[in-house]
Amino acid sequence: MEQQEQQKEQQKKPASDRFWKFATVALIVVLAVFVFRNNDSGQAAPTGGAVAVGNGQAPTAPVDMKQLVDDDAVKGDANAPVTIVEFSDYECPFCARFYEQTLSQINEKYIKTGKVKFVYRDFPLSFHPQAQKAAEAAECAGEQGKYYEMHDLLFEKGVQGGVAGFKQYAQELGLDTGKFNSCLDSGQMAAEIRKDMADGAAAGVQGTPGFFVNGIEISGAQPFEVFQQVIDAALAQ
Repeated sequence: MEQQEQQKEQQKKPASDRFWKFATVALIVVLAVFVFRNNDSGQAAPTGGAVAVGNGQAPTAPVDMKQLVDDDAVKGDANAPVTIVEFSDYECPFCARFYEQTLSQINEKYIKTGKVKFVYRDFPLSFHPQAQKAAEAAECAGEQGKYYEMHDLLFEKGVQGGVAGFKQYAQELGLDTGKFNSCLDSGQMAAEIRKDMADGAAAGVQGTPGFFVNGIEISGAQPFEVFQQVIDAALAQ
């Protein structure tokens, strides 16, 4: 009903008003596309965050959340009613923005309270030279029960130090460095990273960060409020 009333009011306005309103919207769309295609990476829309969509609509093809969770490490209550799966890259600036500005709020309000479980899956982009080994470092740390501890260090301290830096992080975490170094140097976790990427691509992920919240897709480093709306809607079902 509200939409019908708005349409009636719109029809009453002069044609010139409607023209300029349409032109303004069209200009905004064109600018948004331009920004999206010219983000910090210099690539065509590889890292979401410049223009990201959280429209609360289910993807065209239903997303199997159980399959997306796979055997990856879970942060929070494994039986939480809402699942967030993030496909991400440790060298992606927009992924770091999500970690710094949004994940902490989700953690406090939803993960720690048992309402949400969070799963990080790897989607290292080819033009980020440290991303692949950073992803492997987190997986190797996970073999010793400290996946998210390494995940946090990689975002907080950065990946510029490469493999040598990741080995230093392992020492800081008190890991068995012999096992960790062997895991990292041998590429033991490379196949796990490839599987994450294949699953992400099959679900429609084209850039990072990409999220699925109980089947709802959110693309890019959206603010906490976008996630809050989708999570609250899922909890209300």
